[in-house]
Amino acid sequence: MDLNALLVTTPLQRIVATAQNGLDVLRYGGLDTGRTSSPYDVVERTSMYRLRRYFPEHPAGARPPVILIPPMMMSSDVYDVTQDKGAAGVLRDNGIELWVIDFGSPAAVEGGWDRTLADHIVAVDEVVDIVRDYTGRDVHLGGYSQGGMFAYQAGAYRHAKNLVSVLAFGSPVDIVAGLPFGIPVGLATKSADFLADHVFSRLAVEEWMARVGFQLLDPVKTVKSRIDFVRQLHDREALLPREPQRRFLEQEGYVPWSGPAVAELLKQFVAHNRMMSGGFVIRDQLVSLNDLTCPVLAFVGEVDDIGQPAAVRGIKRAAPRSEVFETSVRSGHFGLVVGNQAAQHTWPTVAEWIRWREGAGEQPEQVHPMVYEEHSSTDTGVSTQARVLHTAASAIEVGAGLTRGAVGLATGAVRGGIELTGEAARALPRLARLGQIQPRTRISFAEVLAEQAKRSPSGICFLFEGRAHTYDAVTNRIDHVVFGLIDAGVRPAQHVGVLMETRPSGLAAVAALSRLGAVAVLLPPGGDLAAGVALTGIDTVVADPEHAADAVEAVPNVLVLGGGEDRDLGPLAERVIDLEHIDHAAVRVPGWYRPNPGLARDLAFVLVVGVGSALTPKYVTNHRWALSAFGTATAADLDSGDTMYCLAPLHHSAGLLVSIGGAVAAGSRIALSRKLDPDLFYEEVYRYGVTAVTYTWTMMREIVDADSIAFDANHPIRLFIGSGMPVGLWRQTLEKFRPAKILEFYASTEGDVVLANVKAQKLGCKGRPVPATADVELAAYDPLTGRLIEDERGFVKRCADDEIGLLLGRASSDTTLPIGGIGGVFKAGDAWMPTENLFWRDSEGDYWLADHKDTVIKTVHGPVFTQPVCDVLDEIRGIDVSVCYGVPLGRHDVAVAAVSIVPGRDVAAAEVTEALRGLLPAERPDLVRVVDEVPLSPSFRPNPRPLREQGLPAAGDRCWYYDAREGAYAELIDRDDALVGLGDKP
Repeated sequence: MDLNALLVTTPLQRIVATAQNGLDVLRYGGLDTGRTSSPYDVVERTSMYRLRRYFPEHPAGARPPVILIPPMMMSSDVYDVTQDKGAAGVLRDNGIELWVIDFGSPAAVEGGWDRTLADHIVAVDEVVDIVRDYTGRDVHLGGYSQGGMFAYQAGAYRHAKNLVSVLAFGSPVDIVAGLPFGIPVGLATKSADFLADHVFSRLAVEEWMARVGFQLLDPVKTVKSRIDFVRQLHDREALLPREPQRRFLEQEGYVPWSGPAVAELLKQFVAHNRMMSGGFVIRDQLVSLNDLTCPVLAFVGEVDDIGQPAAVRGIKRAAPRSEVFETSVRSGHFGLVVGNQAAQHTWPTVAEWIRWREGAGEQPEQVHPMVYEEHSSTDTGVSTQARVLHTAASAIEVGAGLTRGAVGLATGAVRGGIELTGEAARALPRLARLGQIQPRTRISFAEVLAEQAKRSPSGICFLFEGRAHTYDAVTNRIDHVVFGLIDAGVRPAQHVGVLMETRPSGLAAVAALSRLGAVAVLLPPGGDLAAGVALTGIDTVVADPEHAADAVEAVPNVLVLGGGEDRDLGPLAERVIDLEHIDHAAVRVPGWYRPNPGLARDLAFVLVVGVGSALTPKYVTNHRWALSAFGTATAADLDSGDTMYCLAPLHHSAGLLVSIGGAVAAGSRIALSRKLDPDLFYEEVYRYGVTAVTYTWTMMREIVDADSIAFDANHPIRLFIGSGMPVGLWRQTLEKFRPAKILEFYASTEGDVVLANVKAQKLGCKGRPVPATADVELAAYDPLTGRLIEDERGFVKRCADDEIGLLLGRASSDTTLPIGGIGGVFKAGDAWMPTENLFWRDSEGDYWLADHKDTVIKTVHGPVFTQPVCDVLDEIRGIDVSVCYGVPLGRHDVAVAAVSIVPGRDVAAAEVTEALRGLLPAERPDLVRVVDEVPLSPSFRPNPRPLREQGLPAAGDRCWYYDAREGAYAELIDRDDALVGLGDKP
């Protein structure tokens, strides 16, 4: 053929071939490659899945078994796109027995559209048991993309039982560390929350939507592959090798998602990132990747923009008890499991890994321990060079280079704004709501709880003993308790005692009384119950079974709640009303009942607290509760992604107002623990994904001192919230739980004063007023006479910086001045509510507690304030707990500081002297004694009463006195000589 003929026929042949191949694509969806899939048997078939066993000609269990899980939106054929390069064929050639879970299409089975994420994980758990029984061998469990997430979650759900190892291919764990297109974390989490609650709760993801969504995650590659296909459409031989992969990605490889499964995925693992923090819920059971203990191998795509390296490597931090390894593949997301790289690297490496873990081979050279590195919010782990090399040509071909750059620039510009304003966006509505509360505003604990339940009925309200309880379930429980209370004769505004430990039934009792409009009188278990009853005048108590006997001896009407329906009250059954056995459906609801009738001005709670040697009632209105609840949520920046671990007891203000209140106001999950135990604390922190822990006083001491638990920087706790933590314990807590912070609160029960050490930079400091709470001022105060100090015009003097005075909170102008309030304090017409505590303010405006006005020690050399003494003594490393108190000696008191010593440590007089040099000589204790143990109250507050009742300490080497002439502490040898001049006896 001459040149002219070639010039004519060659283009004509190309046109004809293009037309023929194009027609095949239009008629059959693709080109016929003549290849067949790998043979398999369906070993198990349920409505949820079909379990495939590939190459059934081999005896079961003769080879190490591996189970592979597909992503929820992708067909299980992803592991057998091509027999020569797919997982099935390559693993068979390498001596591995392959099992694959086929979830099928939700549209093809009855109830398929109602599948949840938990259904998939439970199915994987079930399959592991089936394969284990079928083969007689422990198995390897793996998955691609979301299938790998299923493998991690199911492995943790079953605590790695019967698992040799877990494998994951491009499976993100730290979801927010590697979001596609550099989407800001705040925008992604908010969008995921919205989509979960308002879109996918009503809408499923159809097959075409799954296909388009997957392709949009890498639009450049999608467009390029289609252009390449069209440009080579004339060359059938060039297209055939990649045709199965193309058909799978563009047409055949996708299955629909059920709406509930997508919503759960978005809620738990995007919005709240619970793969990292722990506390994801599988069928009401709390699970954490900390429960995963078998070895892990993660495949990382070096240019994977879907399962980005930073997100994939999150498994190292999320599963600290596993040996975590990784291997890198220079490919994108799909190339990890399909194509040349998968055939040459991924599946042979899987086979080598399995043989190594089975003890039949050496560690693969390309497998090495994973190293997790902290990263910025913009660091995805895909190196710039790798991404450029991988996508530059594609971007140029489709004209996407400029667009991608513009998108990157835009998202980078908005990211900072969104992240910086995220906290403000949460805080402003809460502060605005506080500012709108008027005396007749309907607000109460039960009202806010009902609002959260209406907002998210299927959301998790609280966690207890490894199980999750939804708002819907909690609401039903509270309503049942309300009906029981009504049947027992409880009415609105009635004062009813609550004598219960911090447990679900205790929470339900308090909420039910609030819903009824009654007043809950919180009685501390283990306290002086008779005195508390006499003080408050109550005749009815709701008690748990453990305290029912004590309640029967104190009041005539005892209602027992909790402990389950089958518990036996024994002889007490005839003397109490068992709320658990009341038929709620048979209770006649009276006409006066209105749920949540509480107004802001109404009394909500009475706290019975010990002040000195006496008990004192503290009255908390609904407005006061809301102030602490929303103030805590604001100061701690709590949201629905947080889990609040409530160590503070329910009867303490830190428990009711701060921990429970703050969590309910923010919509955070409440984690209740049955007891304070270091090992249980460690387990539940990881299992629940605890981000905030509440405490009172020395409560954290046992946990900090426990040698049996060791937290590293990977723990989920970001904040400790409470009041009264000693300075020394504060420092130790920060050291043990680095990088967590401590948010120390002070909340007065008089007025609306709430202080918070938000910056957390000054140990022992109470901080500054929380926005929307009362303005505060320090009034000059004489602790010896108990009177405010006035100027020549009769107004009270304001304290200067570093001067101790009485803390006052400005009274609201919207209400009548409560009992105890005073007017005309600093100017005519003003109104203030005095607290019972003395503070001083430093030059930067932060407030420090000095003492309660009734516990200032009135010595012959002037007032000694107890808190500064304890603060400086707590700075001594060898001191465990300290307390300061006065012992009467004539008309004055002798100031005594008692300290307990850390086991194995010692404290010398010189250390005490050096520590107390921070106080003026007149403010130093007269005696410092070492005791075996400082008594603690039920709320873990150091209790000086038993030590005070012992009187003055005996002389000896465990006691030092202050030698004013030397300005130092010395061993107390002759007590009478040392006390000369201190008693001023009449």
